[in-house]
Amino acid sequence: MVFLRFLAVTVVLILAIFAGGFGWFANHISRLTTPENPPKADAIIVLTGGQARIDAALDLLKSGKGQRLLISGVNPAAGRKSIQAATGADTTLFSCCVDIDHAALDTIGNAEESAKWVESHAYGSVILVTNNYHMPRSLLEMSRFIDKASLLPYPVVNSRLDDGIWMVKPDALRVLFTEYTKYIGALARAVVPIRSTPDGVALVQASTRTTQ
Repeated sequence: MVFLRFLAVTVVLILAIFAGGFGWFANHISRLTTPENPPKADAIIVLTGGQARIDAALDLLKSGKGQRLLISGVNPAAGRKSIQAATGADTTLFSCCVDIDHAALDTIGNAEESAKWVESHAYGSVILVTNNYHMPRSLLEMSRFIDKASLLPYPVVNSRLDDGIWMVKPDALRVLFTEYTKYIGALARAVVPIRSTPDGVALVQASTRTTQ
């Protein structure tokens, strides 16, 4: 009887912490805004997942906020010309200053491939472009792999979620809740770095660098 009572209290406490954490997370996301005039950086990285993200990153590149842009997580079927045509980007700018990553399949993959790109160019600062709801997890995963360059968040906001509007929007609630559970998973990986593989799970190396 005592054990059941203890178990019930523990479950209620866990649920309360989970719910409180979700409220904090949703409120934090709702307060993120797109910087009007972000500081310049060495480079720009955009994570695929929406046309608005890529358009925002290309605008930053065009305005000189970074020397080069990496579009990470592009579908292997999408070639350079098709992406350039779909975005309407300047052909010269796209040809000279845009790199495309087809290898990344998820946010961890984005971080791994981005880290290789940042290291190969010896960049010291990077503007990270993704949607507002995706930014906390993206920063967390990126910081695990990119340890010698500062990450400057550039959240893209497609719809306003401030003033508690997210609480009465089912689609917004679903996206926020899904992203919150993934964020918790990312926090867990910061302690025990694992990821899914075709053979189950495996430890993840939190850096792409090797020692001689």
